[in-house]
Amino acid sequence: MIDYIVGHINYWLIIAVMMVGLYTLMSRSNLIKKLAGLAMFQTAVILFYVSLGKVDGGTVPIVAEGYTLYSNPLPQVLMLTAIVVGVATTALGFALVIRIKEAYESVEEHEISQMDEKE
Repeated sequence: MIDYIVGHINYWLIIAVMMVGLYTLMSRSNLIKKLAGLAMFQTAVILFYVSLGKVDGGTVPIVAEGYTLYSNPLPQVLMLTAIVVGVATTALGFALVIRIKEAYESVEEHEISQMDEKE
């Protein structure tokens, strides 16, 4: 059992980062902290997919004589795209938070909802 846990330590660490990001996303009312939690969660998912693509003893996928075990490059390629989309989404989220701050003078969720209820 211990060998299994130690052998898969990267998955346990990724799950820990994912849960910290999810907790931050759900427990905070500050919009900037929510975006930070979302970015942590997304980073954990990307790390998970990249770690799945690693093959023990595998080499780069270049056909060479004598090598039969290759690592799959597809997860890394897909996660490069996910990183670009994640950066763009986070930037858009921060831009929206700036706009909300200008309109409501707050980034706290409960204060914004109270101001909306008054109107």
